[in-house]
Amino acid sequence: MKKPIRYSIYSLAFIPILIVVVIGYVKLVLPDVGPAPEIRVEITDEIVDHGRYLANHVMLCMDCHAVRDFSLFAGPLKPGTKGAGGEVFDRDNLGVPGSFVAPNLTPAALGDWTDGEIFRAITSGVSKDGSALFPIMPYPNYSQLAEEDVHAIIAYLRTLEPVEYERPPSEYDFPVNFLINTMPVKPNLQPKPEKEDVNNYGRYLVNAAACADCHTRIEKGSFVGEMLAGGNEFKLPDGSVVRSANITPHETGIGNWTKEQFVTRFKVYADSTYVPRRVEPGQFQTMMPWLMYADMESEDLEAIYEYLRTIEPADNRITIFSPSD
Repeated sequence: MKKPIRYSIYSLAFIPILIVVVIGYVKLVLPDVGPAPEIRVEITDEIVDHGRYLANHVMLCMDCHAVRDFSLFAGPLKPGTKGAGGEVFDRDNLGVPGSFVAPNLTPAALGDWTDGEIFRAITSGVSKDGSALFPIMPYPNYSQLAEEDVHAIIAYLRTLEPVEYERPPSEYDFPVNFLINTMPVKPNLQPKPEKEDVNNYGRYLVNAAACADCHTRIEKGSFVGEMLAGGNEFKLPDGSVVRSANITPHETGIGNWTKEQFVTRFKVYADSTYVPRRVEPGQFQTMMPWLMYADMESEDLEAIYEYLRTIEPADNRITIFSPSD
């Protein structure tokens, strides 16, 4: 009768040791995505132009790594902040476990980074110093990009005007401050489909733009509900709440939209006469950066539309905007 008790006591004695081993592994061994690759990105006008297009109109790197002016409709970028970082994503506006400040991507901050270190940060979520990045930057998506697209982004970042900007450090709530080292991923780069392969090319663009990160409900860092069915909540500076739209091919989403209507919904903001209107507290506002997506090529918008028509329709009627009390 005493042996099981003794063995149980011995087992309990190993629990603290196991905890120390696990903590040591997570803190000292992870993230384990390998060293930064030894690459040197070619910088030509064509490659830089492609990177500019991706960073400003598809992947929207410049949307997060800048400061948006929500006194104007759709929150256009404040002049002089493009690439400089400073936008805050925190518990109040996104319900994330901490306060995450977008870093500076201009040469003022990345000048001493190698191309390989930038490549690893984009595709794996590991910084120059080996620390893990929180996946509010959708590196799990970027890990599936084509290598030439990542190279183009790097080439473009090298050409940005250097901006000196001191930002506050990001803060991580427990247990994310511990678990963050488990989040980076090894890249699984994919070939870019030909534009003629419309559905697969559209799928590639939807992944690159991380559409699901906004247009799918997220709770505690995980998708809940049906993909791309909308309903994810964002709190605006005035306390109003805006929710992402259902973009599945259901009638409560874009099921009744024609391709022309879909493209026009974006392109109206590319009109040279369009000027963002001022938004007073409590008035309708949106998180959708229409002015940046507006300059996406029509052919790319059409491919996104065609791909969205192939996904599972989700019956989910969304109340897009709730003004502050």
